Amino acid sequence: MANAGRIYCMTAAGRQAWKSEDASVPTAYRRILGMVDTETHSDVIRGYLRRYPDALIFEWLAELEELGLLESHAGEQAHDLDFTGSFPLPRLIAEDQARVARDTVAAGGALQRKGVYLAADRLKHRPASLKTPTDVTVLIVEDDPDQLILADLRVKLAGFVVRTADSAKALHDALAAHGAPGVLLLDINLPDGDGFDILASLRSHPAHALLPIVMLTVRDDPNDIRRGLTLGADGYITKPYSKQLLADTLRQVLKLEPPAK
Repeated sequence: MANAGRIYCMTAAGRQAWKSEDASVPTAYRRILGMVDTETHSDVIRGYLRRYPDALIFEWLAELEELGLLESHAGEQAHDLDFTGSFPLPRLIAEDQARVARDTVAAGGALQRKGVYLAADRLKHRPASLKTPTDVTVLIVEDDPDQLILADLRVKLAGFVVRTADSAKALHDALAAHGAPGVLLLDINLPDGDGFDILASLRSHPAHALLPIVMLTVRDDPNDIRRGLTLGADGYITKPYSKQLLADTLRQVLKLEPPAK
């Protein structure tokens, strides 16, 4: 697509349209303006808007440029991966704030009943994978040694390749050394970082904005759930969890074929 891999910036007119909440600017346009600040890569926009088809996102971006609300240029966004800071939540329009509130209630109920929640809207436009588990690397970020061993064992029993990290720094080093995994299982409470800040950093980085990320945590407070969904988590699993639940969740998030019976 012609506008894939481009860097977008708001023009003065675009900033004014966002700040004034101009009702003449369609919702789809204001949604994108809310996530474009100084420079934003198209993949970052796609990462936050996974519930929409890529073709539609790129069409909106082209129209925003045509209207003079955005401008773009080719090139790579200069962005160091940083897990040391605190990241604000994305600026959401009122319609999306209401959607996240509804999803938070649904997620809380699902976690109470089943111990897992998948953000179906984020998964529906992801293409089905032709890979098998043996072709997929799962990176597990967990600081509790016993929980890390357990997750490692269960993911391997499900047939996936496993890498592990027990801190934000270890995750940073793993991504620098090996690149993005097939999916990330991310704990929230880490000794040198917060899982939500890590999620926000990954979603704002072009190389990791589209990475499937599932939060693996004991925390199911509505505020935590809301924060994770706002930042673009693809799912939640609460501890304790079964091997089968973990395997099924990974397959669904990655859209892998179910195992042969």
